[in-house]
Formats: sequence, structure tokens, C-alpha cells
Amino acid sequence: MKPTVLLIHKTFTSYLPTSLPVSFYGLPDGNIYIIYSRFYEIDFDHSGLEFVFARHEEFYYNFETQKLILLDNAEELYPVAFELVDKPVPKIKIIKVSRNLQSYNEAQLILDEMASKMTRNSSETLEPVI
Repeated sequence: MKPTVLLIHKTFTSYLPTSLPVSFYGLPDGNIYIIYSRFYEIDFDHSGLEFVFARHEEFYYNFETQKLILLDNAEELYPVAFELVDKPVPKIKIIKVSRNLQSYNEAQLILDEMASKMTRNSSETLEPVI
């Protein structure tokens, strides 16, 4: 069985606004999705941990060839190294923030579910209508 989510880069020090690990994933839709966690204040002297799901808007991931491609104005430029997804002043769009998760594994399960829906929807549209 072919995976629906591929971890393309993980870093423990990132340019994103967190001091915790950041993971970058390639999905079948060609987008790069990012999962990172950050602290938030619940009340005075008490904090919690929230998980952020974001989409990187400067790169395209070719899921079939497993190549990362730099974009400029939605136009594909050239393949680049995976480490370049973590860059200063990244253009990302936050998709979801979840405060009820306990681990990165739970966050990755949510991303796996999103990717499974993408592949199911694309396979449904590819089937011939009789």
C-alpha cells in the first residue's frame, strides 16, 4: 500500500514561531503541510500546548517523483533540497489549530486522514461513469 503522507523534513530549530519541533509533510495534492506545536496561556502562570496545521505556499511537492519544487507566483521554477522548506519569513497559511491533541502522533493521524480523503476523492473522480 502506498503512503498518503510523506515526511519530507523535520527540524528541532525552525524559523517558525515555536521553540518546539516542526515537521513538513508532502501530500498527494502537491501541497506541503506543516505541523508544529506552541504554548498558549490558559490563565495566569498556567499554559497549554496547541498544535498548528499550516500549508506552505512557496513550494509544490510532486508526490510521484518525490521532488520539492520552488514556486514563484504559482509557477513551477526548479527542484530544491528538502531543507529549504524551513526558511526565514515563510509564506504559510494556517489551516487549523487544535488544543485537544496530546502528541505529534495524534496530529499526524489527522493529517493522514486528510490525505486519505484527498486520495479517495481523486480516485472517485477518475473512475469512468457508466
